[in-house]
Amino acid sequence: MAQPGAVSIVIPAFNEAAAIADVVRALATTSWHEVIVVDDGSLDETSRAAASAGAIVVRHPYNKGNGAAVKSGIRRASGEYVLIVDGDGQHSPADAERLVRRLGEYDLVIGARNGRTQATLARRAGNALLNAFAGYLTGRRIDDLTSGFRAARREHLLEFLHLLPNGFSTPTTTTLAFMKAGYNVAFEPIDARQRVGTSKIKLAQDGAKFFVIILKIVTLFSPLRVFLPIALATFTFGCAYGIWNVIAHSRIPNGAVLLILFSVVVFLVGLVSEQIAALRFEGGARPRG
Repeated sequence: MAQPGAVSIVIPAFNEAAAIADVVRALATTSWHEVIVVDDGSLDETSRAAASAGAIVVRHPYNKGNGAAVKSGIRRASGEYVLIVDGDGQHSPADAERLVRRLGEYDLVIGARNGRTQATLARRAGNALLNAFAGYLTGRRIDDLTSGFRAARREHLLEFLHLLPNGFSTPTTTTLAFMKAGYNVAFEPIDARQRVGTSKIKLAQDGAKFFVIILKIVTLFSPLRVFLPIALATFTFGCAYGIWNVIAHSRIPNGAVLLILFSVVVFLVGLVSEQIAALRFEGGARPRG
């Protein structure tokens, strides 16, 4: 079990002046190794509020994205473990301690939000779809793929720093990277509180981005889990269509041939993608100081 004194808190924040000081003070009731606020180019007084509450502040000169802020915090952290907390007041300090208590036995512990406490019906539906899809890719139940509230060994996070994007899909990538590498991953149920201020994620604007995230998940982690079923379904349909035409019309139609060729191409693309993904993942997964 990890002790709080070995844990660095990393809080990515963008325009969170209204909440960040209260978040830092609430966390200060526990003797953490350090509390680091990464101000991702905020246009308000986020840095000043965080510093006045006692946090170490790392400031980006301009907005780079939530993932970039998390990476800056991980690089700056000096504790054996890192706990990532949102800067909007959603996460309870008591829950933070519960996550940390499971470190040691597990390499990554994720705060899995209760469905009732997530923001909107559309957001809950989107998260449920992502959870199901990621569960299919990994072969394991995933309770909350997109939760940013998570604790992990810093040395393992450094292994995957090169894989983490600068945008909002850092939690997704981290979860799947740990699972693919064979590390122990646990989900700890939590209740997310109402955030202070407004969410930085807009469904209409960011819907396309999350679709791209899904494509990246496929190509980066388990290409064959998607390409192979498509290839098998197309091959089966092409063969059935060809056999039916041979029986009924004594000829093989061009459509059947094209379907079979298409299935072979899809399978080969998936096979090559799987090998590239393995080389990229295993070749880059080395500890970085």
